[in-house]
Amino acid sequence: MVSTPYIINEIYDILQKSSPFELTLEALLALGLIWIVFYKRTTTKKLPVSEEDILARWTPEPLVAEVPPDHPALKTKVVHGPVGRMVNVNGKECINMATHNYLGLAEDEDIKQAAIKSLRKYGVGSCGPRGFYGTVDVHLELEERLAKFMQVEEAVVYSYAFSTIASAIPAYSKRGDLIFVDECVNFAIQKGLDASRSKIFYYKHNDMDDLERLLQKQQADDKRNPAKAKKTRRFLVAESIYMNTGEVCPLPRLVELRARYKLRLFLDESLSFGVLGDCGRGLIEHCNVDKTEVDLVSAGLEWSAATIGGFCAGSSFIVEHQRLSGLGYCFSASLPPLLTQAAISALDRFESSPRIFVELRERCRTVSDKLSHLKHFQARGDPLSPVKHLYLKHKHECWAHEKMLLDEISTECIDNGLAVVAAEYLEHMEKHCPRPSIRLTVNRLLSEKDIDDAFRILEHVSEKVLASAG
Repeated sequence: MVSTPYIINEIYDILQKSSPFELTLEALLALGLIWIVFYKRTTTKKLPVSEEDILARWTPEPLVAEVPPDHPALKTKVVHGPVGRMVNVNGKECINMATHNYLGLAEDEDIKQAAIKSLRKYGVGSCGPRGFYGTVDVHLELEERLAKFMQVEEAVVYSYAFSTIASAIPAYSKRGDLIFVDECVNFAIQKGLDASRSKIFYYKHNDMDDLERLLQKQQADDKRNPAKAKKTRRFLVAESIYMNTGEVCPLPRLVELRARYKLRLFLDESLSFGVLGDCGRGLIEHCNVDKTEVDLVSAGLEWSAATIGGFCAGSSFIVEHQRLSGLGYCFSASLPPLLTQAAISALDRFESSPRIFVELRERCRTVSDKLSHLKHFQARGDPLSPVKHLYLKHKHECWAHEKMLLDEISTECIDNGLAVVAAEYLEHMEKHCPRPSIRLTVNRLLSEKDIDDAFRILEHVSEKVLASAG
């Protein structure tokens, strides 16, 4: 047994050798131990609560949140039959300037028959993602055909147009990287930017001077921290034709800045694929830009090709990476074979009838020429763009009120035989929410008379609605 005096002497020696900091720390630890031993034991323990009491006090959240009465989903319009040059909305036959069937291929009988033949061979769905058991021979054929058509090494096909660019961006750009992007990019690109967790710099719409200002500022920051700059990747993201404005991006200038400031350029050609260029390859062909200057091209098949899905095209080094890192490719069921075959048949039509692109651009110019004659609207959109936006000349202070007026005009137009839609935006989720507009789309199959009738109806209805609104 160790005697008490010996223990006291040992403690005394330790205290003499300890610094004030060590003594303070030891005292605090001792007080904490005393509090745990004595105070915790004397604290009154809470009585156990029965499961019945817990359930009685529990108020479950509703499975579906309350929907406001003016929610867009409640403004349902029923479409009957095929959607082509004409469309039947709520039982009314209308001139179609509302859907994105630019080349009119949704009505092409050869494409329909090819899709039906594929349906009989493969069934409705592929039943799995591409990397598991969702790849069939038509998927490989479509990728090969797209690569050949776009004149690049390789292409990868996604199941949805939205997920294509939204998956491609975060597959390459990660946390700590920099992305320079036009402020008017579509919502799919915005979601891709969010998923990347990169640092985002928005430049003014199609303003190359503002973009260069941001790049020069970043260049100055890099000089102050060269070690960090050496490890930071930089990306430039743009749309060839912007869905939210209908305007064409200045691609040659983007390419120039990309080379000067060493950026990787991603271009979304969704609206220009099957529209611009002698062969319908898009803005790169239209501007005669070297394909190697654009690192990644993405496009949806849901516009000019009149089917479902999207694709990315470029070098094998770039494209192959998405087969492991593109979330929309890895985890979504692959494109149904019948719709894959429809895309292959659409490419057949692109290659055999390049005249269809000329016809579409002629219709786009015709519509653009008539926009300036509208009394109550100001228009936005390139003459070659199949998408035009109409804004009220008298801008209202309240965003919701202006949107309500445009909704009323579009509904009244349908009642009078013209299908148009007010562009829908997630007002509180968009990075730079556009001003409310009526979005007109151009179909190659529209005749001169169809276009004249459409503008006559639009002028009459807007006059009536705006007069009653005061």
